[in-house]
Amino acid sequence: MKSKIARAAAAVLFTLGATAVSATSASAAKNGCGGASWYALTSKTASGERMNASLLTAAHKSLRFGTKVKVTNNRNGKSVVVRINDRGPFIRGRVLDLSKAAASHIGMVRSGHAKVCYQIVG
Repeated sequence: MKSKIARAAAAVLFTLGATAVSATSASAAKNGCGGASWYALTSKTASGERMNASLLTAAHKSLRFGTKVKVTNNRNGKSVVVRINDRGPFIRGRVLDLSKAAASHIGMVRSGHAKVCYQIVG
């Protein structure tokens, strides 16, 4: 039979463990990896602003407009911070569509696409 202290300690550890799992799940939602491509249209974005290929912006399927995201090219390790201002990409396996300027910063303009990882920074 467990003592009251042992049961209380187990309850505290269980509670702390649940909190740690929640924190891990929350941070996982702020990070991701997958394919990225770039685009340089002049139409309006889903946020309502005009697309400007010379700004450091990107499209993501669900992140809030205005979210700053650090994007790292897995092949060369180069990174850039972009602002989410559009929705997309609409191609399976891709997680971001970058502006041409952002793609240039991480060295993927020539190939048109790259494997990247991203992390919300602010």
